[in-house]
Amino acid sequence: MFLIIGYVIVIGAVLGGYLPHGEFGVLVQPLEVLIIFGAAFGTFLIANPLSILKKSIAYTIRALKGPKKKAAYLELLICLYAVFRLAKSKGDLALESHVENPESSSLFGNFPGVMHDHHAVEFLCDYLRLLTLGTTNAYELEAVIDQELEVHHEEEHMVPDAIQTVGDALPGLGIVAAVLGVIVTMGSVTEPPEVLGGLIGAALVGTFLGILASYGFVGPTSAIIKKTLDQDAKFYSCMKAALIGHMQGYAPQVSVEFARKTLPHDIRPSFKELDDALQNAPTA
Repeated sequence: MFLIIGYVIVIGAVLGGYLPHGEFGVLVQPLEVLIIFGAAFGTFLIANPLSILKKSIAYTIRALKGPKKKAAYLELLICLYAVFRLAKSKGDLALESHVENPESSSLFGNFPGVMHDHHAVEFLCDYLRLLTLGTTNAYELEAVIDQELEVHHEEEHMVPDAIQTVGDALPGLGIVAAVLGVIVTMGSVTEPPEVLGGLIGAALVGTFLGILASYGFVGPTSAIIKKTLDQDAKFYSCMKAALIGHMQGYAPQVSVEFARKTLPHDIRPSFKELDDALQNAPTA
């Protein structure tokens, strides 16, 4: 939501400062737009595989929605508690049927918000599956989780980095459009001043559009995507802390408290909020 509001403010401030003294029609230069943004899209395709393009669209939509809220983390903590309570009462092998088919699991079915995040569910089930296979060394498992999270972090940040690269190129592409406009103007030097002025103005619009798009839209979009990814990564570090606590033999409530303490204050449920929620935690 704030991303859209920011876009509106940028456009409003720029046009609000220009229109009292200038004409809007001068800014409407379709060929300049084609040169700048067509070339920008081409450079993006040259530098990145198709998968990055698809993720760029998905991550931009994700940034529009914003990062996960406190309610999502509270639901995750309750889910982890329910999982660990089942494992403590019936053994880790009792989790096998749930982690093999989480979509049809009576346990995970109680947590639709968690299930909506397919990558998080896969991450959790993969490590719960290791527990059912007899993994007992918490430190070795923590090292594996850290390595996976590092790879996951690098893969996700390829998207905002790719978008930022295009943003950095846009001012230069704007200059390219402006130079082409000047070349067209040079072919009309015999025209009267009012015609030359219009041609020069149209050429300068290219520089204007390139710089505005870079610093007003593409760069900030890359930044908010990166921040959204970084905050949502807490979802995984939360699961990691809980898993390690469970493997070290702590009670389910203690394991989820370890996980709760890893969360930033703005998305961390209070101890009382979590304790009250755990009183009504569903069972398999």
